[in-house]
Amino acid sequence: MSDRFELFLTCPKGLEGLLIEEAVGLGLEEAREHTSAVRGMATMETAYRLCLWSRLANRVLLVLKRFPMKDAEDLYHGVLDIEWQDHMLSDGTLAVEFSGHGSGIDNTHFGALKVKDAIVDKLRTPQGDRPSIDKLNPDLRIHLRLDRGEAILSLDLSGHSLHQRGYRLQQGAAPLKENLAAAILIRSGWPRIAAEGGALADPMCGVGTFLVEAGMIAADMAPNLRREQWGFTAWLGHVPALWKKLHEEAVERAAAGLAKPPLWIRGYEADPRLIQPGRNNVERAGLSEWIKIYQGEVATFEPRPDQNQKGLVICNPPYGERLGDEASLLYLYQNLGERLRQACLNWEAAVFTGAPDLGKRMGIRSHKQYSFWNGALPCKLLLIKVLPDQFVTGERRTPEQRQAEREQAAYDQTPDEPQERKFNKNGNPIKPTPAPAPVIEQPRLSEGGQMFANRLQKNLKAMGKWVKREGIDCYRVYDADMPEYAMAIDLYHDWVHVQEYAAPKSIDPEKASARMFDALAAIPQALNVDKSRVVVKRRERQSGTKQYERQAAQGKFNEVSEGGVKLLVNLTDYLDTGLFLDHRPMRMRIQKEAAGKRFLNLFCYTATASVHAAKGGARSTTSVDLSKTYLDWARRNLSLNGFSDKNRLEQGDVMAWLESSRDEYDLIFIDPPTFSNSKRMEGIFDVQRDQVQLIDLAMARLAPGGVLYFSNNFRKFQLEENLAERYAVEEISAQTIDPDFARNTKIHRAWKITAR
Repeated sequence: MSDRFELFLTCPKGLEGLLIEEAVGLGLEEAREHTSAVRGMATMETAYRLCLWSRLANRVLLVLKRFPMKDAEDLYHGVLDIEWQDHMLSDGTLAVEFSGHGSGIDNTHFGALKVKDAIVDKLRTPQGDRPSIDKLNPDLRIHLRLDRGEAILSLDLSGHSLHQRGYRLQQGAAPLKENLAAAILIRSGWPRIAAEGGALADPMCGVGTFLVEAGMIAADMAPNLRREQWGFTAWLGHVPALWKKLHEEAVERAAAGLAKPPLWIRGYEADPRLIQPGRNNVERAGLSEWIKIYQGEVATFEPRPDQNQKGLVICNPPYGERLGDEASLLYLYQNLGERLRQACLNWEAAVFTGAPDLGKRMGIRSHKQYSFWNGALPCKLLLIKVLPDQFVTGERRTPEQRQAEREQAAYDQTPDEPQERKFNKNGNPIKPTPAPAPVIEQPRLSEGGQMFANRLQKNLKAMGKWVKREGIDCYRVYDADMPEYAMAIDLYHDWVHVQEYAAPKSIDPEKASARMFDALAAIPQALNVDKSRVVVKRRERQSGTKQYERQAAQGKFNEVSEGGVKLLVNLTDYLDTGLFLDHRPMRMRIQKEAAGKRFLNLFCYTATASVHAAKGGARSTTSVDLSKTYLDWARRNLSLNGFSDKNRLEQGDVMAWLESSRDEYDLIFIDPPTFSNSKRMEGIFDVQRDQVQLIDLAMARLAPGGVLYFSNNFRKFQLEENLAERYAVEEISAQTIDPDFARNTKIHRAWKITAR
């Protein structure tokens, strides 16, 4: 075989430029970039060195042959023409990977099958020995790439992808691949910072991928030093003595690197479940003396070991895939920006994000940005110098303030000069008094965000007297008052519940997203609440019981008060919270009229109306709903107020339950869903279609002189006219709308129905 070989190094999209620099540094000659690959010429020693030392490549492919192909027969004969006995034994194992299409081959499985057939036919012996397929750990892994009518047949020297270093046996939900993490560190300047003795902190370290890759770079450890199985291990062209020499050199370099005083490398992770897996990964990598992982929130992490230590803060914040992530992500980035400005002055920072718009919300400018791909997701790497001049703050600084900040930064960066030191009368050195540290200000709101904040504060002030007079703990403070900010905002004591209305298709999604972030930035400031107490959900047109479906599983309940009763709300797990704020006047009406009466609550949800009836002195309450989950919630609401006795909870389909019931009630409340097709009920309930049957069944249970209140929030609902022929019907919608819903009077409609 030749002393020089053609190599293809594959890599994640976007890493080609970095990979070609690395590969040339490791000895690759005549190097050229391709999409997700680098091509060049190399000796076997360089090929081995690339396998061992490349931090960025996925695979090292040694090209065996290039040949033109017009069809499957050309493919078969081109592969058959190779002397395969020089590469593997006739009873060995192989795996074939095929990429590309054309030349009559549009199915990669078919292409791989033709390659396999040619190799097997070439090596088949008269005794019947032949290679077999092993997709997991083959002796030889063959790759054929079809590119514009040319077949490029290669031997995979790496075996499993080189990003699999072997230390990360435990990982989080969405970890970065190791070679992508290494690329981000290189782009962030970590090799330079490490060489200068700098520190590294990751405030959202997950299971420690950035930390381990940074430690290996700083300690001069070959990333694949601990790998035992290679693609060339069973290859007949393998040169063990050469490989042994290179491997021993890498072992010596790692030993020398680890013998140096360890750099300060720290990770912080809020999720306690990831702490031990992260520490285990660090230990497997042999870097326990260099890297420490602690549990901690972004808002509280302290990266610097002392005032003079400088370094790099690097992190990969979550991208947000769940309902309501907009708020948590925005505030996460804001908290990160605050910590950088407060605790990391004169450090460098690198934020790798799939949501670059959020990077603008950190209150600090990036001086460089690089594009990357994390799988199929386009991402940005934001590089930041944490200096006062880069801060985006709410107020303009005077020239004197700017000069003081520059002096502070210069003082922090410059060691004391012995000849300039002053001493007190006891002979002890006096440390110079530094310039005042810059005041850390909140990032200023955008023009739209400030306008939105002004509206919230105006609404809050307008409702202040009413809220205080009525003793209201939960109310709506904003309901799409400004069309471009389409959301509803409710206060639940000291929590904020935000429902974002889906933007029309005519609205640019990027503009809608930017406005949403503007609003979320304004909410904590305008309403004077902690960012951690803002919950966001997206509300779209619902059908059936979709609004009741579970969105998360935090199981956290908050206690609020209304009309002298205590109620439990869950702001995170469901689209609705367990308390319909617009029905507050109806619940208060029920409380005032319930004394001594038998109360029936149909489609009771969490039975808040039943709690009010019990508070008003009802003789008994009966609450009916199909959901066991909500009846359990109802039971907790009743117990919270000491109303466990004489308050019945019935699980069942309301229509079927009414048909079987023979009891009488003096006060009945019905607030049905618009539509329901639960598997636990017979048929489908449609409020417009089934209203007459429902009201007739309920009126049959109404005692003489009793009152039935019927309400629903279907905007197009029309009460059947023939009901007024049989019953006394009075629409009371206007009487059931409080000031906080005055802008949205169609939130529901309500009727009082009695017997004639």
